[in-house]
Amino acid sequence: MGKIDARPADTLPLKTRLLYGSGTIAFGIKDHGFNALLMLFYNQVVGLPAAWVGSAIMIAMIADALFDPLLGQYSDNVRTRWGRRHPFMYAAALPIALFYLLLWMPPEMARGAQFAWLVATAILVRFSISLYEIPSTALLAEFTSDYDERTKLVAARFFFGVCGGIAMTVVTFGYFLQPTAAQPVGHLNAGGYVTYAWVAAAIMMLSVLISSLGTQKEVLKRPPPPPAVKVPIGRMLREMLGVLVHPAYISILLASLFFAVASGLSLSLSVYFSTYFWELSASQIATVASTAVVGILLAFVVVLPLSARFGKKPAAMLMFGLGLVSSVLPLALRLAGLFPCNGDPLLLWLLMGQFAFYMMTTIAGGILAVSMVADVTDQIQLETGRRSEGLLFSAATMVNKAISGMGIMLAGLLLAFVGFPDNAQPGQVDADALSGLATIYIVTLSVATTIAIICLAYYPISRSRHMENIRRLGEAAAE
Repeated sequence: MGKIDARPADTLPLKTRLLYGSGTIAFGIKDHGFNALLMLFYNQVVGLPAAWVGSAIMIAMIADALFDPLLGQYSDNVRTRWGRRHPFMYAAALPIALFYLLLWMPPEMARGAQFAWLVATAILVRFSISLYEIPSTALLAEFTSDYDERTKLVAARFFFGVCGGIAMTVVTFGYFLQPTAAQPVGHLNAGGYVTYAWVAAAIMMLSVLISSLGTQKEVLKRPPPPPAVKVPIGRMLREMLGVLVHPAYISILLASLFFAVASGLSLSLSVYFSTYFWELSASQIATVASTAVVGILLAFVVVLPLSARFGKKPAAMLMFGLGLVSSVLPLALRLAGLFPCNGDPLLLWLLMGQFAFYMMTTIAGGILAVSMVADVTDQIQLETGRRSEGLLFSAATMVNKAISGMGIMLAGLLLAFVGFPDNAQPGQVDADALSGLATIYIVTLSVATTIAIICLAYYPISRSRHMENIRRLGEAAAE
């Protein structure tokens, strides 16, 4: 007799959840590279003005905003022997590695040409990531309709994405960006970025291939989707717009967008604050970054109990609010003269605790937000009769990538506004520029997070409403 699987129909085995999540290592490495390193590299190492770097990333994000929904809609209507999503996922692996490598190797040329190089390679990196992330994320709604199981799947994605990014950041600051005789500040060492790029590109390609191959069997076990219906381009665009402006979707999309902007700004300037405001060394920055592991573990400890006790929306609003407090509190206390001075051993411990807590709130809030998008897919199917996972998650993926788009753009604008110098050395930056940067950062972050919480308050799908949607969909399928 064969082994009986006692799991509920909508519960996935742990192995599948892990393989499904492992592909986000590529996204995590790319995201932490864009957030923690890209502005520093192109501004302080290559020598492009901060505003130019921010503008280049914003241009890439706009291009991405046009590409992602079309890719999501297209993948919804593809039918192949490997399923709707996997052909795109397989095709993404090599381009992700190649274009990420080129991003960190700008040739010696004029500033304008280097700006064009940054724009072009950033667009190609983002397109390649989309080719994997959008179809992969869309599998979330196809694998299960269970309210809590979806949160577990999203948690697996966040676990690997955040761990991949943090691990690469720790290794980069701890080993690749070492001081040399020519450059005593390790994280301004140009050669270290080349080593980082090769290692990161290889890991990204492997993670995408492992996840794609590992989830292929699960897709083939499931009933195929209904045959795609060819519709005129005008009608397709109208249907896309109707889905994207659905009230439930708009509320979570806007909330996620503003929270992503806040998170991106925080991560983009974290290295600047660590280097010039707190005057930490590269090894100390790696130590602070390593505490994110504690934050990751805490996020997975709290996210499911919070969701079960209060529901996804209230839990996400709480995480967004606590994330804001933890991000601005050390800077506000330093400006008020109530935080340890630079060089005090207590400073490093406080920054480690603050970063761990911030990562917990950011990850937990992000997990809940993506899981809420999955619940919207059922609501829209109930109202329209169409499954639109690819389209819905394309916009959600674009929002996630806004962390490294609008966040970097805002970081560049803030640095330019306070007159932060290029090629600066720690301890030699004017105190007014540092305090001005901290002040405007606190205000901008507070506004973005508050708007996110307000938008999230309008999200209408509770646990009971979701269960009712699933019941009605089941009845419709039986008929």
